[in-house]
Amino acid sequence: MNTMNIRRCGVLIHPTSFPSPFGIGDFGQEARDILTMLANAKVSLWQILPLGPTGYGDSPYAARSTFAGNELLIDLRSLDSMFGIGWPYHDPENDCTGRVDFQRVYARKMPLLKEAASLFINSDAPKDAYKAFCKKHAWWLDDYALYQALVNHYNDSRWQLWDPDLKLRKKSALTKWTKQLSHEIEIYKVLQYFFFTQWDDLHSFANNLGIQIIGDIPIYVAGDSVDAWTNPRLFKMDKDGNQTAQAGCPPDAFTALGQLWGNPVYNWEEHEKDDFAWWRKRMEMTMRMVDIVRIDHFRGFESYWEVPAGAENAVTGQWIPGPGMKLLKHFKNLNVIGEDLGFITPEVAELKRKSGFPGMKITQFAWDLSKGYFDTSNAFLPFNFETNCVAYTGTHDNETTRGWYNGLPDNYKDLVRRYCQCSDDDVVWQMIRNNLSSVANTVVIPMQDILGLDNSARMNLPASVGSSNWSWRYDPALMQDWMLGRLREMIELYGRAHH
Repeated sequence: MNTMNIRRCGVLIHPTSFPSPFGIGDFGQEARDILTMLANAKVSLWQILPLGPTGYGDSPYAARSTFAGNELLIDLRSLDSMFGIGWPYHDPENDCTGRVDFQRVYARKMPLLKEAASLFINSDAPKDAYKAFCKKHAWWLDDYALYQALVNHYNDSRWQLWDPDLKLRKKSALTKWTKQLSHEIEIYKVLQYFFFTQWDDLHSFANNLGIQIIGDIPIYVAGDSVDAWTNPRLFKMDKDGNQTAQAGCPPDAFTALGQLWGNPVYNWEEHEKDDFAWWRKRMEMTMRMVDIVRIDHFRGFESYWEVPAGAENAVTGQWIPGPGMKLLKHFKNLNVIGEDLGFITPEVAELKRKSGFPGMKITQFAWDLSKGYFDTSNAFLPFNFETNCVAYTGTHDNETTRGWYNGLPDNYKDLVRRYCQCSDDDVVWQMIRNNLSSVANTVVIPMQDILGLDNSARMNLPASVGSSNWSWRYDPALMQDWMLGRLREMIELYGRAHH
């Protein structure tokens, strides 16, 4: 059932940002506490980032698998209650609200997760549900578990550097290593069983509160992912598994050399041969986990910027046609959001119209610093929104709204204050109000904006790799009653309360 035409309000916070006693958010009690708090404020949508296992740079948009879940999100405490071990979860050097130190978390948490998986394997606990899970998901789980075992064996996720027979997935090599690494493979299968069992429970908990979950599909996969290793024909790669092209973004006013993302680009002709079976499975799997899906970089389905492999910058790229409605027709009856930000041509706009998917509006983009005046025709101003859209003050890739406002020149701050009819102190809330009062069916507010936090709470700075990216965490002590009360009042006032 399409639910994108109902007036609703959501909050954007990724599970890694939840407080917990182990340095990273998880699917435990704190997640339920936050969802209950949001439900009490009449919030009916929870938006997350991709849930896949992350690799270098810790970006959820460069996961090691399209279909697997990030093991670090598993709640150790529920496993502890299952086995009665009494693990010392609390990490005093990385407490429940500090930034996520991914390397430290992995070093401390993964051994405990593997210990729990081993205990499960060797226990007398009923395993019918586990066996059924492995059978149902064998089409991706077997490859993923072997891949992770091999990553650990080689201490390198770049499968192009593995033994040539493994790199090319020769049957004899796969059989040999599957047998040799059988215990490690089983460990990863159990961890995926833990992940999906806990996620399904949390998903049901949210739905029972009247909250639907907005998930996220990155348009590309990582070059060192199991997806690229197992399906090289679906990407522009040579016979040795090396990329012949990479994804990127053309030069613009912000980046004179463009952006090199490095991901392998799709060989769309190969996808078309089986009517996009891999993409259909990808969407089916994601829709099993969430209620609504945001497709990242939607414009890439119309055309995408392809850069030769080995290029030093994105200047030498070119626009290549995407699959358009030949792929998107498979998703027309699903709850999908098309991330249509960036360089949008009339062709991209037409593809979005044909798909029927709501696009995105970012209020921070309503203030064009190159113009020096208030342009009332700007499409990102709330009074110019169309009904079929999802409105944000900002996203995980933007500054926080307080940080954005603080960085504006004084003359622009004056324009924003005049537009919002408020003082400096209330700008963020008035921008939230303007979105909630607009005709946009869906409004999503980053948790940082509800708290009024500056850029020290920013989630990601695009085109950069650093310890501050993806590591922000929510501190419950910062949430004041008046914030939740004001949010609830606005949600009710503007017809967005549904439970």
